[in-house]
Amino acid sequence: MKRFLWGFMLFANFAALQAQRDSVYIKATIQPETRVLTVDQEIVFTNKTGTPLSKIKLLNWLAAYKKDRTPLAYRKLEDRKTTLHFADKAELGETYELQIATRNNPLLQYNGADENIYIPLPEPLEAGKSTKISLIYKLRLPLSKFTGYGTDEHGQMLLKYFFIVPDGFESEAQSERFYLDIDENQNPGTYWTVNLNLPATYYSKSNLAEVQPNHFEGKLNIDPEFFIGSSRLSSIESTVDNQTVLVDFGYQLTGAERANLEILLPRQLAFIKNKTGFLPAKIFISDKFRRDEGFIGIDDIKFWKFHFRLFTPEEQTDLKYFSAISKKVVEQSAVYEKNEDHWMVNGLKTYLEIRYIDSFYQDKKLLGDLPEDAKIFGLKPLKIFHASKLKLSERYGLAYQYMMTQNLDQAIDIPFNELSNFNALAISHFESGSLLAFIAEKMGEENFSQFLRSYFAENRNSRPLKKDFLDKLSVASAYSADFLEPFVQHKNRVNFNLKRYSKKEDEFLVKIKKNTTLPVPFKIETVTEDNAVETFWFDTDNLTKTDIYRIPQADASKIVLNSDYIFPETNFRDNYRYTKGFFANTKKIRFKFFKDIPNPEYNEIYLNPRVTFNAYDKVLAGLNFQNTSFFQRKFRYSVTPYFSSGTGKLTGSGGVSYTFQPAESFYRSLTFGVSASHFHYDYDLTYRKISAEAGFNFSKNPRSDIGRSLGFSYNYFEKDLNPMMLANNEYEKYNLWNVGYGYSDRRVIHEKYLGANVQWMEDFQKISAEALYRFEFADDQKISLRFFGGYFLSNKTKNNLFDYGISRVSNYAFSYGLLGQSATSGVLAQQYILAEGGFKSYVGNTANQWIGAVNVDTHVWRWFNVYADAGVYKNKHQTPEFIWDSGIKVKVIPDFLEVYFPMQSSLGFEPSFKDYAQRIRFTLVLNFGAVTDYFRRGWF
Repeated sequence: MKRFLWGFMLFANFAALQAQRDSVYIKATIQPETRVLTVDQEIVFTNKTGTPLSKIKLLNWLAAYKKDRTPLAYRKLEDRKTTLHFADKAELGETYELQIATRNNPLLQYNGADENIYIPLPEPLEAGKSTKISLIYKLRLPLSKFTGYGTDEHGQMLLKYFFIVPDGFESEAQSERFYLDIDENQNPGTYWTVNLNLPATYYSKSNLAEVQPNHFEGKLNIDPEFFIGSSRLSSIESTVDNQTVLVDFGYQLTGAERANLEILLPRQLAFIKNKTGFLPAKIFISDKFRRDEGFIGIDDIKFWKFHFRLFTPEEQTDLKYFSAISKKVVEQSAVYEKNEDHWMVNGLKTYLEIRYIDSFYQDKKLLGDLPEDAKIFGLKPLKIFHASKLKLSERYGLAYQYMMTQNLDQAIDIPFNELSNFNALAISHFESGSLLAFIAEKMGEENFSQFLRSYFAENRNSRPLKKDFLDKLSVASAYSADFLEPFVQHKNRVNFNLKRYSKKEDEFLVKIKKNTTLPVPFKIETVTEDNAVETFWFDTDNLTKTDIYRIPQADASKIVLNSDYIFPETNFRDNYRYTKGFFANTKKIRFKFFKDIPNPEYNEIYLNPRVTFNAYDKVLAGLNFQNTSFFQRKFRYSVTPYFSSGTGKLTGSGGVSYTFQPAESFYRSLTFGVSASHFHYDYDLTYRKISAEAGFNFSKNPRSDIGRSLGFSYNYFEKDLNPMMLANNEYEKYNLWNVGYGYSDRRVIHEKYLGANVQWMEDFQKISAEALYRFEFADDQKISLRFFGGYFLSNKTKNNLFDYGISRVSNYAFSYGLLGQSATSGVLAQQYILAEGGFKSYVGNTANQWIGAVNVDTHVWRWFNVYADAGVYKNKHQTPEFIWDSGIKVKVIPDFLEVYFPMQSSLGFEPSFKDYAQRIRFTLVLNFGAVTDYFRRGWF
């Protein structure tokens, strides 16, 4: 009772100062060896919802640390992170012995396993009124390996989101809020008093002001965080315009870092204050925040014995800490709700980053010093790439372009928790920041800075509304920013097309087509042969049309529209026109070896050497001609002539396709294409294949690994036949038609695939279905279950070419990557393709009526799995036959190079067979695209 009276008196002293604001007092005793905190806590809760409340919601986000059934657990699995799912119970956090009392009510027990705790009130709490809540509870901290918060392997602790607090964004509905580890705000704008009772050898740091050792107090626009460890940590004080700013670090700075920061911090803070008019008195940077918010893409490249430096240590320190500090300043400039206001915080931070680069790294390249320093026999091979010539500031537009060309971008204004991991960077940070930089350049940097200074001053202690921010920016920019409000609410495909120009007296008459009704301004630049640049800005109206714009000639040799990816357009390739020479009013053509970041100034054709192998052509050396680089294009062509060392003849393949990618539709892409190929399928025998296809990829949640597709194809085949084949009445020409549907769910733990296919030609019609389920039952240990069923609706074929394969696939469509297409003996005949029956042992040949098969594969130890296959098949005029096999699989490179050793099957104990070596099978995937897709899962 005495403790409650003391707590009440403490709060009474400053309650009047904290009207309309929550206040929290915490006294926490910490036992590092057991990771337990014993907490005495008092909360003064103010009803800010505008309506009476009959209950109060408290957030207990430590309860999110469970192996499953919490939004945090699901999100970690979406990110393909299984650490939390497979954690031991002792590694997780928990709230226990929780007791809560409201004014004039005794302490009552509450369940500490809930993330949202509702406290009933004896009578409704009127809007604007306050009440006191008392709490006693214990916290067992989780290990920091799950989210970065908790206890690390050295016994150091980083506390955030662990104490029980009111929801800082409470509404009348009092909806549940859950922890997702997206750096969300839990209870910002609160006045905190925190006393930490630590062992004598431990020290603490916080983003709250430190009144005395381990005692912190003050108001924060963000949530408090505390670092606790057994060693003293670094701090640096800087003075900017007579204001002292303390920067505390939740880790030990190296000597070089400290020396650099003592010089760089005053410049960084002065730059930020000049742009925003605001600096907090204290900035705290934890090791987690430094990793999450640092400047990506500038670290040294290390592999094997090689070490390549892109940027000097001083430059890395400058850029990384400016990125982290600018984010901290913007976060503390007002009260933000991270999930809804993310693009304001991240966009403003990125805008500051862009302008800092323009001021101090204007000539720095995207790859830093790497193109100059990476040498082979004195040569600098990276300098042939356009990527080596790109400015560091162009990284922002390039990242967004990459996602947009795949139609995987998202609207800027969607909640942050719905953004894919890459879009959290490319959209929330880069696109938002680029748009603000675009408007700033249009209205003038000082005018934009004056707007920011004024806006931050108005909203210092409140939550800025997005609409209010955009409305005031529109007015400040003379309505040049009027397009932003509708722009951020949708996926956009804005494009300016510099169609042609003409000369009239001393002016260029430039014809530009705008494909949007949004009144987006644009920039035209004229460039002379001496690289002198003149810039002209134009506003547009809310019509989709082509207009003529007049600009001075000024001896320009080139006209450029929205240079340096300044605005997120769909196509920069139509933004250039030459004014002199053979290529006047058009673009130059450039041939390039190897894939590269495209240079939109040119029509580029990429020449890529190709080497492959099969048993009949032997080594195939060729040169691929294509128009696609790292960015996908709607119209694509690819032609690859090969020289066959095995036959001394030319072979090859080629194709063209066009993809429709509507920004917002029920499908993500619709592709039409035709292709042709000509290779050998047996000694001195070639095949020719001509294909036409159409494929739907349906829309998907970019955070989801679930995909659905529908495809249709027609294939014409013509094969050379030898006399024996002719005598056996083999097929020389045939047509194949296919319709297939695929559903894939590539999530970790429970991976699923379902496919159905209908195929027909003149002599047969057949249907098939395939299902795959893969379960990860322990960390990196999986069991997979596959089913295949196939049935001939009619079968009047002349031989078994089109039958269902049992142990080998026929590959009559030449769609599998078989090294020995017609091999019946030797190592190449032992190549295994998991398709149709999927048996590893040679327990049967083909099925010409129906087949059903099940394939099971499970992890045993390290690289070793065991497998088993079972099935029933039927040939015409024969009784159904049951077959099975089992064995050991060695995963040399999982999913790409695996070897199968058969053991027991319906044939007997196979290791006892004299030809056992010929019964060993292997899989080999030589598809770089498949490898890339495998490793990028969870990002897109």
